[in-house]
Amino acid sequence: MSFVADLRVVLQGRDFRRLFGTRLVSQFSDGIFQFAVANFAFFRPEEQTTALAVAAGLAVLLLPYSLLGPFVGVFIDRWSRRQILVIAPFVRGGALLLAATLVALDVPDPAFYAAALGVLAVNRFFLAALGASLPHVVPTDRLLSANAVVPTSGTVVTFAGFGVGYALRKLVGGDDLGIAVLLAASGVLFALSALVARTMRRDLLGPWFDPDQPQAREAVRNVVAGLVDGAKHLARHRVAAATMGAMAAHRFFYGLLTALGIILFRYYFTSNDPDAALEGISVVVATSGVGFAVAVVLTPWATERFTLERWVPIALTAAGLISAVLVLPFQEWGLWIAGFVLGVAGQSVKICADTAVQRDVDDAYRGRAFSVYDMLFNGVYVAAAAAAAVILPANGKSYLAVAIIAVGYPLAGLAYRMITASALRVRSGPVE
Repeated sequence: MSFVADLRVVLQGRDFRRLFGTRLVSQFSDGIFQFAVANFAFFRPEEQTTALAVAAGLAVLLLPYSLLGPFVGVFIDRWSRRQILVIAPFVRGGALLLAATLVALDVPDPAFYAAALGVLAVNRFFLAALGASLPHVVPTDRLLSANAVVPTSGTVVTFAGFGVGYALRKLVGGDDLGIAVLLAASGVLFALSALVARTMRRDLLGPWFDPDQPQAREAVRNVVAGLVDGAKHLARHRVAAATMGAMAAHRFFYGLLTALGIILFRYYFTSNDPDAALEGISVVVATSGVGFAVAVVLTPWATERFTLERWVPIALTAAGLISAVLVLPFQEWGLWIAGFVLGVAGQSVKICADTAVQRDVDDAYRGRAFSVYDMLFNGVYVAAAAAAAVILPANGKSYLAVAIIAVGYPLAGLAYRMITASALRVRSGPVE
């Protein structure tokens, strides 16, 4: 089905429209927030950006965020997901206003990052609740179409928010006061998503009661054991687990290329001009956004033609080979086009991963599954940035990094294909 047809089908549901609206408003705000944080961390004139600084910044912002995943899953599988979608935006909006105040007052950077961590921690609950809620408003046979429309549209809206953040920066400036304005605007917009979520019934989004689940206090005390239990549940659903692994592989190589791009634009292409570097990176973000939009149309068609289990390795292999060829000349245009290629491939894999988890994982475990998913999503991205800190030279020009990307993506695709082919043979059983 085409994107328009998918959208028309899933928009017929009133509750879906409300969940969809909640996501769009929140992720537009996310785009402005992400632009503000990137500007603060990597493109302030007074700060020197190195591969180690990129890795440290991403670790501060993402790694603790990911470590919350198991705890989030405990509560996502017990609390009203609708209430999470109503309350979290106000808490996050308040944290953003606090972060804006800290930046405007020129407090030390660690204070800002602490406030940003609070913002991201709340967002962990919000995003996990959104992912676990979708099957409650969409029929099972429409999950693939919904996953082509919902998360991808949200991501495209995030890119739009990033663009609005860039435009606002032109008006208010890139100094601390300008960053504070961006953060405050993001906070106000995010709080508006709660007004949309309030239109849904409190019991609509689950979770369904499971008498065999331990109480929340016991689950928190045994959160590591619970995470292991969730991993065992995923292990019994090998296609879902392998597709999550494919997404993690993409995030690693994409993270390596992100660090490479930031350093190249800051020092190799622009001779340490932060404004020019930000403009160059913004073009990469824009082309990636176009790639994400293309994935919305391409993935449903491709999975119908090739199946989900075949499309994922095709996307991974194409991402590695094509992006490596584009980046290898170390020209700005190559990174701009590579952004588009990785946008198409990465979002295609993400749509498939979302669908596999929602389709195959039991509802009582779905929150924890998405928490594991989020841990992989951010954890491997930070690991890639740490690897970049070791690999990349001061100006970012690294043939080794390009070689890792060129070889790693196809190998990940091959491993995924072998695992899923074996799992599907077991599922179908012996031929009589």
